[in-house]
Amino acid sequence: MLTYGDPPWWSAVSGSLEGCFAVSIADKLSPAPREVRLAGVITALPGFALIVFAVLLLVNGQAGPENLLAEVAYYLVLAAGTVACAAGLVLGKTWARSPGVVVALILVGVGWYGAGPSGQPLWGVPLGLIGVAVLVLLFRRPSRAWALGLQEGETEEEAAERDGAAGRAARREREERDS
Repeated sequence: MLTYGDPPWWSAVSGSLEGCFAVSIADKLSPAPREVRLAGVITALPGFALIVFAVLLLVNGQAGPENLLAEVAYYLVLAAGTVACAAGLVLGKTWARSPGVVVALILVGVGWYGAGPSGQPLWGVPLGLIGVAVLVLLFRRPSRAWALGLQEGETEEEAAERDGAAGRAARREREERDS
């Protein structure tokens, strides 16, 4: 029986893929701070809520407008994008930070509209607070340092000049190539 880390059965025949499964899951994940991963979990909540909303709209909207399926598809696309962004943050992918900020800003706007002009504070206030929480988590110092690829004793300006996360990825590739 093969276990994680064992070479596949065909490597015994060819020998060319020896140790191809020896990379641990921790090595695949970026060392994102706790704030980023928590922001990802919180960002997933509105994405899953959009999925539930789309399903409820489909189930209860049988006698509704002619464009019901288009509306449901629209909400599902929004949900997929939000959940993908949340998954990226949880997995520690730096690309997910900017879309996470956009999702949070949209939530703040929707929350403000729900609590104010729409007169639905029971929906608006929680949505706004979720957006503010994600923004705070993504702009805390550890999150900024992670996004910039900040090294020990380096300022944010120096990391930005060094090319931040792209520089960190290039360094990681050089280390893998050299080892």
